This record gives sequence, C-alpha cells and structure tokens, in this order.
Amino acid sequence: MPPADMLPYIAIGALGVLVSSIAQVMLKKEALKPHSCFVREYLNPLVVGGYVLMLASTFMLVVSFRGIPLSMAPVLEAASYLYVTVFGVLVFKEEASRRKVIALAVIMLGIFVYAGGL
Repeated sequence: MPPADMLPYIAIGALGVLVSSIAQVMLKKEALKPHSCFVREYLNPLVVGGYVLMLASTFMLVVSFRGIPLSMAPVLEAASYLYVTVFGVLVFKEEASRRKVIALAVIMLGIFVYAGGL
C-alpha cells in the first residue's frame, strides 16, 4: 500500500489518465465522420474539446509527479489500456476478445503487484 501522503497525487494521476482516454475517444469519434472541408475537420467541438482535455490531462500528470516517484508513471499509464478497451466496447461497439480480456487481466495484475510493493 502506498504511503497516505501519496494517495492524492496517485488519484490526480489516475484521473489524468482517465481524462486522456476520454479525449482519445472524442478524437476517434470525430475522425470517423466525413467532413466537408479541412477546416471543419479540425475546428469542431469534439476535436477542440479533445485537445483541451489532453492538455488538462498533461497538467494533471505533471501535478501528480510532485508527490509520486517517476517510476510510477508507466503503472499509471498502463491503466489507459483498460479505459480505452472499455470505451471501445461501450462507445464503438468493438468486440472484447478473450485475448484482450486476458491481456487486460495481466496488466491489472501488474498494477496491483506494483502498488502492493510500494
């Protein structure tokens, strides 16, 4: 279990990863739509909102590194695989194959093993 003084920073970092995943979904959703011109492809609410969320995510991760070791970054970022897969299934109706589920279980196991070793 990580020390109590790290928990707020871990929460901020985890939220940053979640926000980044939401931004990726927004950008992919817009990328799948046809656009009448180049300007409308990049200057529309979903794309601008997606990039704003990416920027916010970056700031959250920078703030989180004030209270957690840099070695925790890959562990926090690994959670994005879970988020993106869940969003893919829910939003884009992608199939969660057995192989994907096993891979996500291994990633989550790695996160829990690392968190237990802090």
